[in-house]
Amino acid sequence: MNITFRQLRLFLALEQTESVTKAARMMHITQPTASMQLKEMTENIGSPLFEVISKKIHLTGLGKEFAKTAREMMDRWEAFEQHATQMKGLTKGRLRVAVVSTAKYFVPKLLGSFCSKYPEVDISLEILNRDGVVRRVEDNSDDLYVMSRPPIHIDLEDQILMPNPLCMIAYKDHPLASKKNLRLQDLKHERFILRELGSGTRMSVDIHFKQKKFTPSLLLELGNNEAIKKAVASRLGVAVISIHALDQFDYDNEISVLKLQDFPINSQWHLVYLRGKQLSPIARAFHEHVLSESKHFYINSN
Repeated sequence: MNITFRQLRLFLALEQTESVTKAARMMHITQPTASMQLKEMTENIGSPLFEVISKKIHLTGLGKEFAKTAREMMDRWEAFEQHATQMKGLTKGRLRVAVVSTAKYFVPKLLGSFCSKYPEVDISLEILNRDGVVRRVEDNSDDLYVMSRPPIHIDLEDQILMPNPLCMIAYKDHPLASKKNLRLQDLKHERFILRELGSGTRMSVDIHFKQKKFTPSLLLELGNNEAIKKAVASRLGVAVISIHALDQFDYDNEISVLKLQDFPINSQWHLVYLRGKQLSPIARAFHEHVLSESKHFYINSN
């Protein structure tokens, strides 16, 4: 087989975009050139790597295996390139990070302080729901991942970053806002607004409610924290949310944190990657940076 690195990158772009046109645009080549290169790869392999169904690209089983192999090869090559530049005293490289949506409230700050040390690093940040991040972990699509509940079916290197307290919120002048030592049963007539099933926050909340034998009256399931905060501020109900999703404006103008027994729910942020994965020099540097800076960040966030 005679396949170039550029062709491998093109195929990975095709996997990501599910479109020959978009993959060509990502690689800064014309669509006919991309089609010709993909045809050459297929002929070299000797079996179809993808098929077009309803104008959408779908990888075949062999195509998925080819993409996985290509990704591993590119990861190894990028690690070598970074090591080679590091030997010259340079700090160039590429870092790929995927995080669950609630982590968007603090991960960009950690990336910002990292970029101040390594300004020439090219960073890709994916912000997804938990299921989306888990899929990327399974596909080994990134260097590092941040989430609150790592999947147990994947063998991971797992480092706890910092606490992720989950608190109960209500609108600013809610009748229970001034009460202390509330119990969950005091909220049995309240309507609850919760994160979607499958999210790390929802999983922690469901486990906690089950342990306390409390069944909430569910009004809404919403997929992001900003929508939940707006719904609570609009007096639609109460909610459980990560303390990292609250800012000073919320506290001052819209939101009250209820003083419940057994709250906040104890949760934690995790920094993970596939066990056995060889982190590039830049990824190792970011791993160490996050572990160090997150401790100070949590202290400063309170």
